[in-house]
Amino acid sequence: MSRSRVTVVLSQAPGKHPAKRALEESIVAALLLEPDVEVSVVPNLYDLGPDHTGRLFLGAVKGDMVVLSWLYPRAAFWLLDRCDIKGHFGETQLKPPADDDDADGEADTPVDKPDAIGPSGAIPDRHIYALDLRDSNKYEAFVAEIKRIAAECRDRREAKARERAANSPAIIQLGLSFAKVEDLPAAQQAFAPEALLAPAGRRWYPVIDYSRCTNCLECLDFCLFGVYGVDSIERILVENQDQCKKGCPACSRVCPQQAIIFPEYKSAAIAGADTGAVGGLKIDLSRLFGGDTTDALSAAVQERDRELVNDGRAAVGMAVGIPKRQSDKPAGPKDDLDKLVDDLDNLGL
Repeated sequence: MSRSRVTVVLSQAPGKHPAKRALEESIVAALLLEPDVEVSVVPNLYDLGPDHTGRLFLGAVKGDMVVLSWLYPRAAFWLLDRCDIKGHFGETQLKPPADDDDADGEADTPVDKPDAIGPSGAIPDRHIYALDLRDSNKYEAFVAEIKRIAAECRDRREAKARERAANSPAIIQLGLSFAKVEDLPAAQQAFAPEALLAPAGRRWYPVIDYSRCTNCLECLDFCLFGVYGVDSIERILVENQDQCKKGCPACSRVCPQQAIIFPEYKSAAIAGADTGAVGGLKIDLSRLFGGDTTDALSAAVQERDRELVNDGRAAVGMAVGIPKRQSDKPAGPKDDLDKLVDDLDNLGL
């Protein structure tokens, strides 16, 4: 019986940090010796434009895939989904080290999953596993986890093949055979390693986690740079990603479900970690007017105003796009952001 390989794609860190490069090279060197994986290297996943060879290669992979990057797994998974590289989220057993409080002071509070709109389109019958290269400085940890994933994928394929064979005895032999590496789609075979590693310019744009997004459209109202839009069924999307202002994560701060990710932002909650205060923004009106900029809404407003001024436009402060918490929906208990907006209205601001 031939055994198909799991495609492993390592996304390089931006820049040339020697320790990061050494870890990347050690992982690739070890995986080249593994019979159950096919390994490729691409530049920083977040920077790949639609015409970059690395992006085209990722789109040509049809089976189970493991992506190693310097991004949180949630960020990497939904970044791929944005590129129409879809699959089921593969659970991994490689655990990150204990995190210190992130730079913006968001609490590491477990997040309850909302009634989200979910990904669009059909989801292929394959799994995508995302590993964060910051989770260990030992290449052996990643190699061991990838070997475990490869075995898991193989077991899953064999179980499905047996099920198909049981339902269709006449094709038992076909059901129990697997594609060889050389049987991969010709489009996938055609990518040379040097083409995959073509330089990619640095980029900055939001990524939507549709497993959390409730389509409240508050990001559409808040962002004044034309980044967001809606599709034909009024579903939120990042329509003009290159109009986003580099380094500005303001829309992420006002998202009530923390569904907007900026994968390379310094704050873990905004960069796609699985923890962070979603409903509890801990807004305090006295802190807001006392000049403390640590709460989410005031920081977002200041970030947006800064970019408006840089564009030669007038700052708008709290006057535009402050969310009213989905006024078309049945009334429910007010959260901290609702109370802040009510206080601002009462003050006549």
